[in-house]
Amino acid sequence: MSVIVEITVRFAMLSLLAFGGASTVLPELHRLAVESHHWMSDATFAHLVAISQATPGPNSIIFTLVGWHVAGLAGALAATLAMCAPSSLLIFIFMRFWDKIRGTRWHGIIQTGIAPLAIGLVLASGCIITRGADGSWGTRALTAATVLTVLNSRLNPLWLIGVGALLGLAGLV
Repeated sequence: MSVIVEITVRFAMLSLLAFGGASTVLPELHRLAVESHHWMSDATFAHLVAISQATPGPNSIIFTLVGWHVAGLAGALAATLAMCAPSSLLIFIFMRFWDKIRGTRWHGIIQTGIAPLAIGLVLASGCIITRGADGSWGTRALTAATVLTVLNSRLNPLWLIGVGALLGLAGLV
């Protein structure tokens, strides 16, 4: 199977699993790109995620970047279309159903079940990204401090990004 077809098929399947956004399927994208197909290293994957998070717009750009890394412009186009088209079509169809069941017991059950699923997938994504970063004691301590601060305070995460940047500039992480 050609790499373009492989990207299209695999990313289309990921598209249908992306409850809560593209970042929720990062662990599976990592498994696919790093562990299964060996298209890139952990470090390259972490760098591509960092670039995708730094760019304005949707975080689904990670799929475009992975496609570009693997197969150039054709890979980027295939990855982007495969990530966007199936989920968009599914949501278009689902919203007709969703409006019809609004206010019913099933509406509440589905909504209650999807929220923890999305949160768990986002947390799993964070674990994958953290593992791909440099594994020094400083980066691990910074990651732990950031998670604890975000969970236990109302401090804007931009301050934490600034602290991390300053620590990086100082050569401490």
